[in-house]
Amino acid sequence: MPASAAPLHDLERKLRDEIPLARAMDLRVAGYDGRALTLAAPLPPNINDKGCAFGGSLASLMTLAGWGLARLQLEARGADAEVYIADSVIRYLAPVWGDFSAIARPAEGESFDAFFDILLARGRARIGIVCEVPLQDGTAAASLSARFVAIDPARMRGAAARA
Repeated sequence: MPASAAPLHDLERKLRDEIPLARAMDLRVAGYDGRALTLAAPLPPNINDKGCAFGGSLASLMTLAGWGLARLQLEARGADAEVYIADSVIRYLAPVWGDFSAIARPAEGESFDAFFDILLARGRARIGIVCEVPLQDGTAAASLSARFVAIDPARMRGAAARA
């Protein structure tokens, strides 16, 4: 499911317009192949006191990449669901001395098809997503393992009204 430019442009605009941190980081959508989403950010607005990338910027870019991947997958299936991060584990493995990117993909054994099917059946679903900040040599500078939750707002409002 290769992505056209419009959903990627819309995602970048949404991130930058609705999340001030994304704008401050100068976040950009760098690529999407239908399975993995890559976000990128330049070093200067994300630098720490040591001259390398700030850990909070690495964490934020990975979290936003996972969130964005879930949004793109749901939108491609016509789902109007809210996406939230449920939990995550981050590992910082090496300093990043230049511009950086974060690549998000489903965790091993996870499927967006199953995620979508559960969302349709129950009005909420969760999926494991992994993300890495790669270095030039291909090793990871940081990694994130997270669970993202999608909730159908119409079904949730209906359940609250019946309660």
